[in-house]
Amino acid sequence: MPTVMITGANRGIGLELARQYGADGWTVIATCRNPIQPGDLATIAGDIQVHGLDVTNHAQVDRLAQDLDGTAIDLLVNNAGIYGPRSMSADGMDYGAWEDVLRTNTLAPLKVAAAFTDHVAASDQKKLVTISSIMASIADNTGGGEYIYRSSKAAVNMVMKSFAVDVAAREIIVAMFHPGWVQTDMGGPGAAIDVLTSVTGLKAAFAGLTAADTGGFFNYDGKPLPW
Repeated sequence: MPTVMITGANRGIGLELARQYGADGWTVIATCRNPIQPGDLATIAGDIQVHGLDVTNHAQVDRLAQDLDGTAIDLLVNNAGIYGPRSMSADGMDYGAWEDVLRTNTLAPLKVAAAFTDHVAASDQKKLVTISSIMASIADNTGGGEYIYRSSKAAVNMVMKSFAVDVAAREIIVAMFHPGWVQTDMGGPGAAIDVLTSVTGLKAAFAGLTAADTGGFFNYDGKPLPW
């Protein structure tokens, strides 16, 4: 059976991805910052391998890549992310917090992608996806504000677009996905869709990815999104 690696797998979208792939019989490499207390991740049935990983700790990323040397990863899901302070004005910006969000949402996905390139290239499916957001879309931004989160996700889209070009010769498919406005800790209880709807759509979209999609930005239902 195939293998999927999911960062930030202990809650929300990451947890549901781990649950569904585990139920489908995949080997699931699930990472979270505290593997001693992984929460609901510990209750998932299937071939679930829990590893401790702070995606902003580059030494930890390299160590996990070394520990998993020789493991083929069919699908790598860069899911770990944070929102940061909300509704900050330009003249009241917390620039330190902005840097923290960029480290998690932009720098970390590239580090993880780079560290695990060989693992993905050795697999049958060769797919690497990053959970982004429609808030990254410049064309769609008519509401303004939310500088921190918007910029971190717009930046990771560009980073992954470049990465897609750089690894094209290795036949790795790279794509970015908006999971929808989801009822998670980040999205809040008033969000438009539940986690099950989001992840069911994402899984189908991931399965349908082809080489023609590499470098693309998509909704959770697989429809292309504006840059």
